[in-house]
Amino acid sequence: MARGNGALRALVVTVDKVASSAARENRKGIVMGTIVVNVGLENAEDRAAFKRGLCDEAGIRRTEVEGVVDTGAVSLALPQNVVERLGLDTRGTAVVTYADGRKDERPVVGPLTVYVVGRSMNVDAIVLPPFSEVLVGQIVLEFLDLVADSRNRTLQPRMPDYPLLDMKQAREPAQATLLPGTWALRPSRSNWPRVTNTSSGPSSPRRGSSSSPPA
Repeated sequence: MARGNGALRALVVTVDKVASSAARENRKGIVMGTIVVNVGLENAEDRAAFKRGLCDEAGIRRTEVEGVVDTGAVSLALPQNVVERLGLDTRGTAVVTYADGRKDERPVVGPLTVYVVGRSMNVDAIVLPPFSEVLVGQIVLEFLDLVADSRNRTLQPRMPDYPLLDMKQAREPAQATLLPGTWALRPSRSNWPRVTNTSSGPSSPRRGSSSSPPA
């Protein structure tokens, strides 16, 4: 999810109410349909430094927390105290909309690796106030292909072996209509441009030029 600050400022996400009595009830599993899962979090830059031999594996900042599966939230959301524990860098800001309609501008941090139900992905996260709930939103659920069952309060992979992601069928771009006598560049199999003359009749070379079309 690496984006520039401009793209992140244009991002509008929805997160649940935080630091409220309802949130505390969710942690106790009182609210009907609440799904709470174990979530592993790891600083992705620390992992990359370990792979390059720049630090020991013990130097990778990681933690395990309980997260609430929130199908109404777009992104992964972490409380400030967890973000500080992982040492994540601020990458930009995003405008968030809370369940009660309030809007707020929150920091976006990353990169981090999130582990849920035996699957993992790299992602950025929205920063919530300290000691808020960890919210697992749609970006994580869809990319890891996880199905939330609110009746049984479970989160399971849709396919047992690996995520099955839906992709729209790619289509070739529509060809532009050219007027007679104009030149069009078309890619060839050799990846070099090929010039095609759309004139309907024979053309004579211009004075001082070769008979071949211009490259």
